[in-house]
Amino acid sequence: MAKKTLTGNELKRAQGIYNPLGKRLYTLKEAAQYLGRPVWGIRELIWSQVIPVVKQSGCRKMYLDVNDMNALIEKNKTIYN
Repeated sequence: MAKKTLTGNELKRAQGIYNPLGKRLYTLKEAAQYLGRPVWGIRELIWSQVIPVVKQSGCRKMYLDVNDMNALIEKNKTIYN
């Protein structure tokens, strides 16, 4: 039986990074799920200024940009021998 080659979207879905809505801003809870960390871990990244947040004026709610989260992942990638 021939092995099926995955298309771009199928590959992203298989890797768990598929975003069908094209959503750009994530709540802390959604960002935690996206990054595979607890919500307090996300808060600590914010407080230590590792990742920026988006806040609306007059609102306490914080959002994380998916591009910043992807940059954080890429920045922290490493290869072990």
